[in-house]
Amino acid sequence: MDRVVVVGNGIAGLTAADTLREAGFDGELTIVGDEPHPAYSRPALSKALLLDGDDMSSHELAPTSHGAAELLGVRATGLDLDRRLVTLDDGTALPYDRVVLATGSRARRLSDLPEELTLRGLDDALSLRSRLTGRPSVIVVGGGPLGMEIASGCLAAGCRVTLVSQGVPLIVQLGSYLADVFVKAALDVGLTIVDTGSARLERREGNARVVLDDGTVLEAEVLMTAVGDVPNTEWLADTGLAAKGAVPVDSRGLVRPDVAAVGDLAAFPTPYGLRRIPLWSSAIEQAKVAARALVRGDDAPPLRFQPYFWTEQFGLSLKAVGHLPLEGPPTYVDGGPGGGPALMRWSHDDGTGVAAALNYRIPIPRLRRMTQPAS
Repeated sequence: MDRVVVVGNGIAGLTAADTLREAGFDGELTIVGDEPHPAYSRPALSKALLLDGDDMSSHELAPTSHGAAELLGVRATGLDLDRRLVTLDDGTALPYDRVVLATGSRARRLSDLPEELTLRGLDDALSLRSRLTGRPSVIVVGGGPLGMEIASGCLAAGCRVTLVSQGVPLIVQLGSYLADVFVKAALDVGLTIVDTGSARLERREGNARVVLDDGTVLEAEVLMTAVGDVPNTEWLADTGLAAKGAVPVDSRGLVRPDVAAVGDLAAFPTPYGLRRIPLWSSAIEQAKVAARALVRGDDAPPLRFQPYFWTEQFGLSLKAVGHLPLEGPPTYVDGGPGGGPALMRWSHDDGTGVAAALNYRIPIPRLRRMTQPAS
């Protein structure tokens, strides 16, 4: 194995490159990234970067040490599995002995209207941050974690914000108990929440607007949508590797011995079947396992993934370890109901559980240990 190409310069690709070196690969390493920026922290885009005043460093990552040749601002357009070539949009063909597929995902859109803004990349965040200085009215369509974080940041910037959601915000991701905690905090600081069965975007008289299922029309100066993501697998269409919009992998993140897939485009084995788990921590853990498998083969350990979820919004910070959403109220290990600092646990029949910290300082390893059965 003399040449490895990593297609994707997000945290999955960066972690794969670093881990390849740690595992002993000392050959030619190339990273391809379609953004012109070095790798950055995507979670910071909807959190600290929108709120940090003159600080523009919250998204920056530590300098890399993998020594790879980085080809930024170019996009992979094809993969030839037989000839072992990655084709780029500038006409370059990169040969490889092993390849890591880490092209991530993009924001799902509700329309092709230019007024529909999404927050997926660094340029999106910087553009939104600039627009918020004028304190415009804002509509956010989407009641998941990203939509709620965007709404929180816009409110903190002094904007009037309406969130359009199918059902209670966050209930699908967190369950009813935690969702109610966050919704109360959001309403307390002035968020307007509109519940609708469906929403569509349209333009009339030169302005974009949101039309709800009952015909109600909402308008604002800034229109954001946060309605999920779409894996970037189109460039793999001729390979047969992508199934149902994702690339299925084995327990070591491999599609075949010379091809790994990691991050938001990969579906990997979980206790609930093959799943795509587009979380920052998931991308990191997948990339570590897959990179070691490319170097060591079956001697590399399989993935033992335990989801870690983190959000900051409306004055609340939540860290949770374990599979979400959650049913019913928790057992309070410390603190109690009311929105104050609390350490909580939900139990499963086998003694394992989910642990969550709300505005509570706790090391992540300790939070992980709380999910295990009592000895």
